[in-house]
Amino acid sequence: MTDSPTQASEPISRRQAWLFWLKLGFISFGGPAGQISIMHQELVEKRRWISENRFLHALNYCMVLPGPEAQQLATYLGWLMHRTAGGVVAGVLFILPSLFILIALTWVYLAFGQLPLIAGIFYGIKPAVTAIVVHAAHRIGSRALKNGWMWGIAAAAFVAIFGLNVPFPAIVLGAALLGFFGGKVAPGLFQSGGGHGGATKSYGQAIIDDATPTPPHALFTWGRLARVLGSGLLLWCLPMALLWSVLGWQHTYTQMAWFFTKAALLTFGGAYAVLPYVYQGAVLNFGWLSPTQMIDGLALGETTPGPLIMVVAFVAFVGGYLKSALGPELHFLSGVVATLLVTWFTFLPSFVFILAGGPLVETTHNDLKFTAPLTAITAAVVGVVLNLALFFAYHVWWPSGFQGHFDWFSALLSFSAFIALFRFKRGMMETLAACALLGLVVHWFTGIP
Repeated sequence: MTDSPTQASEPISRRQAWLFWLKLGFISFGGPAGQISIMHQELVEKRRWISENRFLHALNYCMVLPGPEAQQLATYLGWLMHRTAGGVVAGVLFILPSLFILIALTWVYLAFGQLPLIAGIFYGIKPAVTAIVVHAAHRIGSRALKNGWMWGIAAAAFVAIFGLNVPFPAIVLGAALLGFFGGKVAPGLFQSGGGHGGATKSYGQAIIDDATPTPPHALFTWGRLARVLGSGLLLWCLPMALLWSVLGWQHTYTQMAWFFTKAALLTFGGAYAVLPYVYQGAVLNFGWLSPTQMIDGLALGETTPGPLIMVVAFVAFVGGYLKSALGPELHFLSGVVATLLVTWFTFLPSFVFILAGGPLVETTHNDLKFTAPLTAITAAVVGVVLNLALFFAYHVWWPSGFQGHFDWFSALLSFSAFIALFRFKRGMMETLAACALLGLVVHWFTGIP
């Protein structure tokens, strides 16, 4: 496939689109901002498959939903171009490369993680991850904390999860209720600053342009909505019922399926928002992996293409592998099956949201706004993510707990990564690469850790 711009008069073939979605799955580094930027450059500016207004209209809807917004945007655009099959293919190809890459890397991590090369790389990456999470809290906060009320919600969320160990779903519910009632009493205080406005630049005529009529498959009908919701419910119920009836409710696979279904519905604010919920459940409640392994998983997730929420694949593989869910001789297969199950239950809601809600969105091309509850949730996410950064810092800087030694090199590396990201605006990938190299050098010559 060439990268030359597509003429506005040429239709978008399925082959063209599907090859692009496959390519995107391999190059989608940089988190949701980087992934959305790639799609904008390729589809709006370069290929002219869709106009800027239509692109931003779809993005605004995806930003309102729980789930990975970049993956949902790819699903939406694929659906708009080529019906349900196009949306499913676009969404699947967006995550498939990262899924297989993470399965391979997680197996290497578990089988060879003690080798000097692997251990040194992770020794350097983990301090950088701490700085990256702080950077994420800053990015979300700069968008969400627009007044004293939002700062108060963020502070309350931090105290709730850090000091009182309140479950993440309860924090989300509390913030949503506060936003709902606050939006009625003082709507000006709960206006979101995080949406995407209208287009500010035209790149010429697009195949799906501002005035292009909504295609028949994208028109809303109650029958189509019922079919999508019914199909989604069936695709969730059948595997869940099979797991429950064959393995039992307490089996690792059944608990993973239920837990990550809930996680998929709580990812308001992106992957960083749901990570505290994942570590509360996967690390503290179920013991599927250790705190250090959770940090290592986020490091792998940051350095592979695809949505960051794919860190759940790492969590699932480690949990299935270490729990030997299929028997003591089938560690690798246990990990692979756990990963596939968790990926299914994590991403299924995203496809349902797009295929069910897309026709409603296409009914009008007005800009969508964040609701007041979502604005409050996003503010709460800032406090929750800050707690996650402290969690990571504790386990990286005091690897043996407060009673053990303080790792000065890890703390210095975290501070250096923080300066690189905030002061010098360096990219996440180059920051991680530099820290990995430094960690490898120190580990190689000193034997630390």
